[in-house]
Amino acid sequence: LCAPWWGQSPTSCVSSRDGKVFQVLLGAHSLSQPEPHKRLYRVRAQIPHPGSNIHNNKDDLLLLQLEEKAELNAHVRVLPFQREDRDVAAGTVCVVAGWGTVSHSGRRPDKLQEVERPVISRDVCNERTRHDHTITPKMMCTDSRRKDSCKGDSGGPLVCGGVAEGVVTAGSRVCGNYKKPAIYTRIAPYAAWIDGVMAAAAGEGDTR
Repeated sequence: LCAPWWGQSPTSCVSSRDGKVFQVLLGAHSLSQPEPHKRLYRVRAQIPHPGSNIHNNKDDLLLLQLEEKAELNAHVRVLPFQREDRDVAAGTVCVVAGWGTVSHSGRRPDKLQEVERPVISRDVCNERTRHDHTITPKMMCTDSRRKDSCKGDSGGPLVCGGVAEGVVTAGSRVCGNYKKPAIYTRIAPYAAWIDGVMAAAAGEGDTR
């Protein structure tokens, strides 16, 4: 959640679900076990960044407007996102979380997983043997040696110092491959767009 009515995700996560009912699960730790604070919220609108393209990772960010305001509590909180457009220093240890597979060929876990990964510089990530100059200033990377985000983690937050710096957007087909670092869409370059979308919806009476 970036606001009580709004969530963030990569456009690629929902690009193939047009026409289907889309829901957001909040307050969950286990996917299968009953938890008193776990609840599904229907999505009213999916708003992709106008520069996004399902064929690449450019401007890969989507806002999800909930049909009702999320109930905030100790288990459901708004995660502040970075607004200052600056790179996170290489070596900074951040946390990424999700229900993605815990190995390349493994099953998805029932319980939410998290892992600490150090940020690597864009220059290193863009080396020919890694992502070969495809990482733009609006993207960032973390080291993927042995520990990594994996299939099913797309949309998960990359949190550095308690602030969401990015969302998982892509990586290696073989998770944990140090030659293909995990790729994230940085949030800060889109702060003005995010604020504008939410303000426009509030002006139309879609949020309170």
